[in-house]
Amino acid sequence: MADSFQSGTVTTLHNIVDRPLHELESELVSFSNKRPLGLILPSLYSELERPALETIVNELVQVPYLDQIVIGLDRASEEEYRKAIRYFDRLPQSHQILWNDGPNLKKIDALLAENGLSPNQLGKGRNVWYCIGYMLATDRVESVALHDCDIITYDRSLLARLIYPVASPEFRYQYSKGYYARVANNALGGRASRLLVTPLIRALAQSLGPQDYLSFMDSFRYPLAGEFSMRKDVMAELRLPSDWGLEVGILMEMVRNYSTRRICQVEIADIYDHKHQDLSADNDAGGLSKMSIDISKAFFRKLATSSCVFNPGVFRTIKASYYRIALDLIESYHSDAVMNGLKFDVHAEEQIVELFAENIMKAGDLFLNNPMEQPFVPHWNRVLSAIPDIYEQLLDAVAKDHALYR
Repeated sequence: MADSFQSGTVTTLHNIVDRPLHELESELVSFSNKRPLGLILPSLYSELERPALETIVNELVQVPYLDQIVIGLDRASEEEYRKAIRYFDRLPQSHQILWNDGPNLKKIDALLAENGLSPNQLGKGRNVWYCIGYMLATDRVESVALHDCDIITYDRSLLARLIYPVASPEFRYQYSKGYYARVANNALGGRASRLLVTPLIRALAQSLGPQDYLSFMDSFRYPLAGEFSMRKDVMAELRLPSDWGLEVGILMEMVRNYSTRRICQVEIADIYDHKHQDLSADNDAGGLSKMSIDISKAFFRKLATSSCVFNPGVFRTIKASYYRIALDLIESYHSDAVMNGLKFDVHAEEQIVELFAENIMKAGDLFLNNPMEQPFVPHWNRVLSAIPDIYEQLLDAVAKDHALYR
């Protein structure tokens, strides 16, 4: 159970009384009669071979209010795509699979690349971007939720609470961000949020002075949550980062385009666990190490647009502030974990902070040495302007793959 305290610049919707799921779903069915609702599922093919997605699909079969489900399928061969079609066939809702490695969608990607409009990195951002384009092309839904396919603790109440703020005609929210407690193996999770994002935000504010954007970001209880929902108008103008800065990049776009009164966060689960990223301390190109660099660069890019000036000395100051704040937070996390009977390895946590501090400096060097980096994929309104029939081509490509390989 939660309290009802509001902090920061965005509204927080708590799970105060653990309202029965059937009540939420009944209201969502009513909402969907006027505002059709959809779901985006970005997935690697490998998720189809794990129990988490099996649970998710079995739960989604019981969801009565979804009009459309779009599954973005990455890293799948022809035979694996055929298996995916059979795997998702049990869904009673209208659903479609975007086979991102299929021949017809690759033609679309090549066309977009010729016009400088294609995502330049593989990954979740690219997957989500194509799913958004497909939903805009079908024009079937007014509000959309998105969640990952590796959630071990999933039940369908997560989806109901996630989509409710943008589904209700009584609310004015354009975007809703999920949050929850991260616990796995009787220990605190959420290392990137706890040990990088929160102390980095506070270090940036301490080093650069108060910034509205930093206050906004510090309002989120779990800024790296992969679960969010939005209304259709948001999707067409949303520029997505194509790297690990996806979640913070979307929040940057939201505060750029909308008043904070149109943005909220909602508690969607008591306990949440999913597939964990490796730390990859010896590999800047993978795991939490790469994530920490990409996220740090995302903050630097955003603050530069607000006239913040960066140089090596500033980055050294930020790194020093970050390190002190992060170590102080570890003490707080330790107390919280002990009181809740959770394991907590202070040494391991401090090792992660040391790696992140080093990577903040690396991110600063990359930022200074590549000032023309284009991290965002163009929004779909721009794509439509450049290629007026792109939606028709996208719909046709997906339909052809399904017809050829089913």
